Amino acid sequence: MWLVTKYNFIMQKIDLTALLTELLPIIQAAGDAIMAVYRAGEIDFQQKADQSPVTRADLAAHDGLMQRLKLLIAGCPVVSEEDKTSHQYRDDKNRFWLIDPLDGTREFINHNGEFTVNIALIEEGRSVLGAVYAPAMDCMYWGGPGLGAFRRTESGTQTICVSSGEPEDICRVVASRSHLDAGTQAFIDRLGEVLLLQVGSSLKFCRVAEGMADIYPRLAPTSEWDTAAAQAILEGAGGKVIDLDGRALRYGKSGVLNPAFIAVRDVALIPV
Repeated sequence: MWLVTKYNFIMQKIDLTALLTELLPIIQAAGDAIMAVYRAGEIDFQQKADQSPVTRADLAAHDGLMQRLKLLIAGCPVVSEEDKTSHQYRDDKNRFWLIDPLDGTREFINHNGEFTVNIALIEEGRSVLGAVYAPAMDCMYWGGPGLGAFRRTESGTQTICVSSGEPEDICRVVASRSHLDAGTQAFIDRLGEVLLLQVGSSLKFCRVAEGMADIYPRLAPTSEWDTAAAQAILEGAGGKVIDLDGRALRYGKSGVLNPAFIAVRDVALIPV
């Protein structure tokens, strides 16, 4: 099926909808591993080289995802935040899985439930499908450009889409609970009267995707694994994730950091 070298392979077309069906039990299992640690009591953590925290839950989810995702597409590498050796497979010419085993580790440590597992499939620099699972809320999102977007809760599975119609007088802005920097605040101030919704992890994108928020500006640094899965879902729901020059975020760049970006239901909401 694949012609594989150390760094690349010839991509064959795959059924992304069928792949998502196989992906959901995998992200569920990662969430279960996280919740086993979450429910155990006091959470121990260490500081990584970039001063971000890492816990046993991050590593447990990482191990399970690495093992299971390698079986889904033969020869497709898995790039994880928690495995620096895997970063060599970030390549905007090929296909790779891009995962954040536990997005929102600070929220996890603070026990507020606003953390997620993020899985994206990247093809030639684009996030073509994504799954996001918030295990403490038992809420799962998935989708991609041309695939639609979906949400599963205890009430069942629903199709989701961004809000439609003309911009409202009060813009619903979602922002980071842990990383609301001065640049992002200055952008929000340009929007006029706003309703500010603060939430952790990739749930910020999901709030826009499900029509509960209008715009998520992020001028503070993020990494590719923070955004790829949720970008696919938001685009599947009819929204956009663009940099300050109006270009869609891309993956497998020379550096892992994203540019400043805006996730939005309608680009008409972005102030000129």
